[in-house]
Amino acid sequence: MKFSMLSATALVSLALATSGSAETLVVNSYGGPYEKIIRERIIEPFEVKFGIDVLYDAVGSASQDYAKIKATGGRPGFDVVVMTASQSLDGCKEGLLEKFTPETVPNLARLSPAIAAVAGPCGAVHEVQYLSLLYRKDKLPKAPDSWSALLDENLRGKIILPTFQNIMAAYLMEVLSVANGGDLLDNVEPGFAAMAKLAKQSIGFEQSSSVMETYIKDGQVWAMPFWNGRAQLLADSGLPVDYVLPKEGSIPLVATLNIPKDAENRQAALRFVNFFLEKTSQEAWVTGYKVGSARTDIDVPADIRAKQITTEADLKALLLPDLGAVATRLSAWGKRWERDVVAAAE
Repeated sequence: MKFSMLSATALVSLALATSGSAETLVVNSYGGPYEKIIRERIIEPFEVKFGIDVLYDAVGSASQDYAKIKATGGRPGFDVVVMTASQSLDGCKEGLLEKFTPETVPNLARLSPAIAAVAGPCGAVHEVQYLSLLYRKDKLPKAPDSWSALLDENLRGKIILPTFQNIMAAYLMEVLSVANGGDLLDNVEPGFAAMAKLAKQSIGFEQSSSVMETYIKDGQVWAMPFWNGRAQLLADSGLPVDYVLPKEGSIPLVATLNIPKDAENRQAALRFVNFFLEKTSQEAWVTGYKVGSARTDIDVPADIRAKQITTEADLKALLLPDLGAVATRLSAWGKRWERDVVAAAE
C-alpha cells in the first residue's frame, strides 16, 4: 500500500533530519511486491557497498512522478525515479532530467544500443518487459502461439481489451498492424481493422491493468494482452495461467532509471543508477522480479531465460517503434479507436 503524498514527504523529511552525517539518497518507485524485491536485491546491497542510506518513496505512478518533476522544475524531492522510456524522452526534451554519459554511468556501455536508444540519453534502461498474450491454462486446450488466437471462436466473449488510455492499446494495435501487412507508424490501417474484429470478441474495455487482471482471475476472461511482468506475478501466485510472446512479435515496455536535473544528491544518484546496471545487479533483478534486461551478458537460469528478454536474439525479435513519433500520433489514434474499435464492440 502506498502512503499519501503528505505522509511520505513527512517520513522522508524526518529521516533526513535524523540521518546525521551519513550520505542519503531518495529513490522513488512502486510499492507492493516491487518494493520488497528492489529493497532486497538492489537497495540493501547498494547501501552496504557505498555506505549511503536509501530512503524509499513508494508514491505515484510513472506519469504522476513525471508530473511532479515537471511541476517542480526538476526538483521533486527525490533523487532517482523509476519511469518508462516515454517519460525519459519527454523529460530530456524539456530539460528536466539529467543526461547520462558513459563517463557518469559507465555501465551504460554494457546495454544493448538498440534498447538504450529507445529511452534516449536521460533514461538508463534497467528492465525490459513486453506485451504478452496471457491465457488460462485450464480453459484453452493448448497454449496459443499467435495473436490471431484471440480471434478463435471459442474465445468469443472471453477476452477483454485495454482502453486507449492504457498504452497497451496502442502497442497492441501496432503489433497487429505489422502482423497484417502494415507498419508501426504510418500504415496502421491493418492494425485498426484487426482491433475492430477483436472488439467484437471482447466483453469490453478496462483502463487499469489491475482491474483487467481480476477478469482472468475469476475466469470471466480466458485470454488477454498483458505486460509479462504482471503476468508472471499471476502465474507465481498459483493461478492456472501462463503467457507467451506470440510469433508475430511484441513491443517492449522499457523501464528506466532517471535523475531529475536538480536532484539534491546527484553523485549518489549516479552511483545508484550505475550500480543497478551492474551485471550482478541485473542478474539479481531479473531473477527476483522475473523481467528482462538490456544487458545480454547476464547469467540467469534457463527457466527465466525461456520467458524473458535476455539475449541479443530476444532483443532483435522485438518491434521498436519510435516513441517520440508515437506520441505525436496518439491523439489522432485515440479518436480513431473510439470511432472504429469501441464502436465495433457495441
